[in-house]
Amino acid sequence: MIGQRSSWMYALLLTLWLVSLNVLASNKINGVRVWPAPENTRVVFDLSKKPDYSYFSLSSPNRLVIDFKNSANAVELSKLAKNDKRILKIRTSKAKHKGATRVVMELAQSYQTTIFPLAPAGQYGNRLVVDLYDKKSLEKRTVRVESKKKRDIVIAIVAGHGGEDPGSIGPRGTYEKHVTLNISKKLAKLINSKKGLSAKLIRTGDYYINHNRKTQLARKYKADLLISIHADAFTSPQPRGASVLVQDPRRANSEFAKWIANRQKESELLGGAGDTIRKTKDKNLALTLADMKKEHTMASSYDFAEQAVKELKKVTRMHKKRPEGLSLAVLKSSDIPSVLIETGFISNPSEERNLNSDKHQQKLAKAILTAVHNYFMDAPPAGTLYASTGYKKHRVAKGESLSVLAQRYKVSVGQLKSANNLSSNTVRIGQTLKIPRA
Repeated sequence: MIGQRSSWMYALLLTLWLVSLNVLASNKINGVRVWPAPENTRVVFDLSKKPDYSYFSLSSPNRLVIDFKNSANAVELSKLAKNDKRILKIRTSKAKHKGATRVVMELAQSYQTTIFPLAPAGQYGNRLVVDLYDKKSLEKRTVRVESKKKRDIVIAIVAGHGGEDPGSIGPRGTYEKHVTLNISKKLAKLINSKKGLSAKLIRTGDYYINHNRKTQLARKYKADLLISIHADAFTSPQPRGASVLVQDPRRANSEFAKWIANRQKESELLGGAGDTIRKTKDKNLALTLADMKKEHTMASSYDFAEQAVKELKKVTRMHKKRPEGLSLAVLKSSDIPSVLIETGFISNPSEERNLNSDKHQQKLAKAILTAVHNYFMDAPPAGTLYASTGYKKHRVAKGESLSVLAQRYKVSVGQLKSANNLSSNTVRIGQTLKIPRA
């Protein structure tokens, strides 16, 4: 009886302690996902709020230590890495600061580590991503990339509707298919004039292309981004403004399930890991690799959509002030980040006039070009001219210093000072810094 009472009291005290931790902590680790791949392992921490974190590495034995400030952990960590060859164990340890959660990854060896936060996108909330790359694979990849000429970033542009499908028709008889083609051609011309970028028009004339063919052509051109141009419409003339749409997570998951079920045939839809996905007999590995690719594509689509909204609102009224997720066939690709831009309401008489104006079409095209340029300056694909030149931008947050940023972006403090004309090591919260390419 006494033993039962002691056990009950212990359980009660433990529960009260955990509850008090959750009350004190302003952030919470709600989930941890471990995704092994042939050349790297990705670990994603799902958090209730934006992570405030710091990290460091230890050797003999190899460990990666992450401190989540003012956070509580709600995840059982002990079995998370049982199928991964790089992570031996994930556990918690005593944090240096009160109220923090310290997560320790015990590693099989030393890896090239990249750690970065991701803002909410689509079905996902705040995340902290940890990438562990095999150093030998990185060396081989670097040699291979450097030996080739730096390629252009390819943008596939889809002019909505066409041929027997006129799209929406304005009060003055304007066909959406003509407006979308005119804007698409202007955008392609601007993109092709920008060094390091190349545009591929999916539709170059007044004819119809079905949605599956649009994504097939984008894949044939090895597109890094697909932009579909449309004009909105409604049953009344009042609604107006532009919108930027991304794929709804439910539609993306539905398409994803089809690809996995038929992975032998559809592996080319799943990017660089497609061959491994097709050949492996391990269904869990196939699912993990494919899901990793899908999540990256959806997050990239949303990130570009935010850039597009930011630039479009400078030249036109916005109907939706944030990217919106809808179930759209043209955005279903799991390997190419894709967005659909509604350039305005053709059913609104004032916007119909604007959409027919060469000057307004050019403004829209320039805004989209700026969004493309800014997005790829921040996230250039490997092997591209953008990846070897220019700068990233970083807004200094609380607790960050030049040395912290130098470690995170793998550049020297001297390079940061030189790029930003700094005479001292002091930076202020909210200051925007240029980060040279590593």
